[in-house]
Parts: sequence; structure tokens; C-alpha cells
Amino acid sequence: MKQTKKIPLDLGKNSYDIFIGEEIIDQVGLFLKDLSFKGRVAVVTDPKVEGLYGSRVKKSLKKAGFKFILIQIPAGERYKTLKQINRIYDSLIQNHFERSDLLLALGGGVIGDMTGFAAATYLRGVSFVQCPTTVLAQVDASIGGKTGVDHPEGKNLIGAFHQPRFVCSDPAVLRTLQKREYRSGLAEVVKYGVIADEAFFGYLETHSKAIRDLDLEKVRHCIHRASQIKAEIVQADEHEGGIRKILNYGHTIGHAVETLTGYRKVKHGEGVAMGMVAASRLAVELGLLHEDDVKRQVKLLTAFGLPTRLPDLDPGDILEVMAGDKKVVGGEIYFVLPKNIGSVDVMKVDKKVLKRFLKALPKYV
Repeated sequence: MKQTKKIPLDLGKNSYDIFIGEEIIDQVGLFLKDLSFKGRVAVVTDPKVEGLYGSRVKKSLKKAGFKFILIQIPAGERYKTLKQINRIYDSLIQNHFERSDLLLALGGGVIGDMTGFAAATYLRGVSFVQCPTTVLAQVDASIGGKTGVDHPEGKNLIGAFHQPRFVCSDPAVLRTLQKREYRSGLAEVVKYGVIADEAFFGYLETHSKAIRDLDLEKVRHCIHRASQIKAEIVQADEHEGGIRKILNYGHTIGHAVETLTGYRKVKHGEGVAMGMVAASRLAVELGLLHEDDVKRQVKLLTAFGLPTRLPDLDPGDILEVMAGDKKVVGGEIYFVLPKNIGSVDVMKVDKKVLKRFLKALPKYV
């Protein structure tokens, strides 16, 4: 087994470690044992991931002496609903799960968000752990305790903060992702370079082909650095009252695109890629950013096979969805806008300015 790296996330009583290493998916049971956990485990996953990695996780749990059950829910953002959360509750209740037991999320960001929300709300809160199997989940969704489900009017409008006991990220599992799914997750990796680390952004530019082609050494570094940045930000602001808001770079318009396309046509990372380019162009319009920094982002996202242009959507519809976003404060829409590569600000943007900008956005494509 390759060397395992550990990133500690210091949140007082909610502190935990992020483990990163190839083949560590086979060590989940040992990690639980090291925590002196003695309860039962409910492995929550989807049919595809269960077929790929379920046996390895179950073997690890069995070897460590844990009793477990398996709960399958459908894959995909459109199933990230309260109806599916009820399916998890039903299984837990039928199997008499108690507060001393634990949920294990095995899958991508949707599985992680839903498992965490079920854990946060079942019996008013039980423990859970994250075993993310996508790039998006490893660098973003599994870290920081954001859990929840979507609503027809918007993404992640129903949820809770509930930190996992640990995160177990195995870059080797990314080999089984479809190319589109893998590349979609790279948008979140690019995000970290723009919001916090120009040197990391430069690393992504230099090694874009190797990363796109899933060179594990380069990808492992990406997962580790992005996770470090996320951990540092979450440590400073666990409940998104301040600096943690910068993690939403590209998400305001990106989420609107996902919502308006019914969570079917555009993957989350693709929406974020479009949203980052739109936000950076807005920053240029507002005199915050140089056009060259927009071009660098477009070039890198394109190298990763990601879209940089919004689909043909009505600007008024985009604005309406953004107005219902959970990040709206006092009816005002806030954007994360870059000042340069490696630094961003959170700013209120007037709705009239936004509407004019969205109508004019096609001139850029």
C-alpha cells in the first residue's frame, strides 16, 4: 500500500482527520477500530459503487470485527431528495439502529451529502464517516460537514452542518470513473487555485495533460493540496459565517444552471466551470480583475475538457433562481469574485447590474 497522508482538521470537539492514499479504502475498518468505535455500521451507497467497492469495504469492516448492513439508494443529483432520505431512515429503523451506531458514506458527493444529512437527523444525530469515490467528493463535498438535499426550487436548500468522524480518500478509485465524471470534478480543483493558491493553479497549468489523463502521482498531489486548502478554510469558519463563503466561487451561477437544466444535462463540476468563467468575466466588468486572468482560467478548464460557456438559458430565469439561493442575504445576491489568481472577495452585486451582465454574456462566447 502507498504511503497514507493525514490532514488534521481542528474543530475542537468536532475535529477529525482526512486520510489520503492509494488502497486505503481497504483500511476503513482499521480506521474505525483506531477510534475505539464499537457499534454497528450502515454502509450507504449506490448500486454501481457497491458493485465496484462494496465488497472491499465490507471485507475491511468484517476483518475489524464490525457488524454492518448495506443501504442502496439511486445514483444521481435528481435523486438527492427527502424521499430517498426516508429510504435510509426506513432501513435504520427496521434494523433498530441506535445512537451508538454509525453511517458510512461510500460514493460521490450526492451519497456523502445524503448520508451526512440522514446521520445529522436520525435520532437527532448519529456519527458518520466519508469514503468519497469521486474527485468532487474527495476535494470538496466530503470535507467540512455540509450535508443536505435539493429542493425543486434550488440546490442544497435543505440541510445541516454535521462533521464526519473521518474522511478516507483513495485516489486509485478514480480510475473507475467515466471520463466526463472525472473531468467534471477537476473544476473544484481549479477553484482552489483561483481562490487561495496561485502556485497551485500554476501546477495545474503545468501538468494539465497528466492530470486530465489521471496520472496518479499528479492526481494524488491535487487531492492532497485541494483538501489542505478546504481544511484550512473550514477550520477558520466551520459554519460559513465568513471566509468559508469563498468556497462558493463559481457556484452561484453554476447552481442556477444545474437547477434550470433539471440536474440531468449539466454535471455539478461543469456548472461550476461555467460559473467560474462567468464570475471572472463579471469581475472584469466591475474593474476587479484583468482579462488575462480570465483567459488563464478558460485555457485550463478547456484543457481539462470542461465547458466554459453557459447553455442557452433565459437571463431572467437564471436571476430568479439565484435570488432563491441559500447564499442570498437580505434579498441581495452575493458573488465570489476574483481579484487575481489566488485571491477573491465576496461582494454584493446589484440585480440590475446582474441582469444587464447576463444579457450581455453571449458576447463573450
